[in-house]
Amino acid sequence: MPPVGARERHAYAGGGSVDEIRGTARGRAPVPLSVLDLVTVGAGHTATEALRTSVALSRLAESRGFHRFWVAEHHSMPGVASSSPAVILAHLAAHTERIRLGSGGVMLPNHAPLVIAEQFGTLEAMAPGRIDLGLGRAPGTDGATAAALRRTDRLNEGADDFPQQLTELIRFLDDDFPDGHPYARIHAVPGPVQATSPGGVQSPHRPPVWLLGSSGFSARLAGMLGLPFAFAHHFSAQNTVPALDLYRDSFRPSAVLDAPYALIGVAAFAAEDEKEARRQVKAAALNMLRLRRGRPGLVPTPEEAEAYEFGPLEEEFFESWTANVVHGTPDQVRSGLDDLHKRTGADELMLTANAHGGEARLRSYELVADAYGLPAA
Repeated sequence: MPPVGARERHAYAGGGSVDEIRGTARGRAPVPLSVLDLVTVGAGHTATEALRTSVALSRLAESRGFHRFWVAEHHSMPGVASSSPAVILAHLAAHTERIRLGSGGVMLPNHAPLVIAEQFGTLEAMAPGRIDLGLGRAPGTDGATAAALRRTDRLNEGADDFPQQLTELIRFLDDDFPDGHPYARIHAVPGPVQATSPGGVQSPHRPPVWLLGSSGFSARLAGMLGLPFAFAHHFSAQNTVPALDLYRDSFRPSAVLDAPYALIGVAAFAAEDEKEARRQVKAAALNMLRLRRGRPGLVPTPEEAEAYEFGPLEEEFFESWTANVVHGTPDQVRSGLDDLHKRTGADELMLTANAHGGEARLRSYELVADAYGLPAA
């Protein structure tokens, strides 16, 4: 990664405030709790039903005191209907009033920075002071799909250019390209340029930028730029502590943050009965196994997962994958989350409950909220 000097750091100075980034722990939770929604589609269900569940989940999260609600960009996966985060977030903004909404994340190399600035400027205009812009450098899919999205097969180039793409995106958000820059007269609208137009009045808010990652690259970059950082513990658990240590060691205070702020995404599923939680997690594990083998599909039912005969290597994968899912009764999940917080020192826990049915997912978040004594709906 190229070094970041004072000139580059200036491009990242704006956007968001400490209050918009840092959450407040509610009830007996050690840190703020949030939600990551993949808009999962189970066998026998439609994307319409999955999106309705997402609306219900966002309203539940808001009423129970979860801090933020993010959706993630994925492509060419039948069981994940979140290919268009900005579209989904606009829909969720129309059905909520207070909870922060954001991307966890938008995969920056898949898009022109100006397009993202326009989309999230529009979202900010829809829900002022409630929008987060989380950015990743991975494609969020396989290489062939990424090539179709980007209209190029030079995929490594997009990842290598991530710091420059990030600079460009934030300059569009802040409307502060220097004089003489080829984009100096190009403006992302809605955006700050409206305040400089005759009679213009512009919102003081603009979406705070988060960097997302599952390795050390984005951790170090986020630290050097003084940005908040989100780590994907739910699929890269072995790298969590090293990445958070690297982020904190690399951190330089900025206009956005005076101290590091890191959340981690955690796979967590609660049910009244421990065996039922295990059944639901097994269905999600079978779905992940099929994805890893290049055969993604709809999330199977717990009954299908129970009937599936895992081979020795598949059983090894299943045990390894489920070991990183905090699951069980509400008390067991609370204890597991508390232990994970102590081990990582994360400033926020973002829970993702992947299961076959929407009712089971909604109930899981209800049970976690009850276990921590979050505000009643």
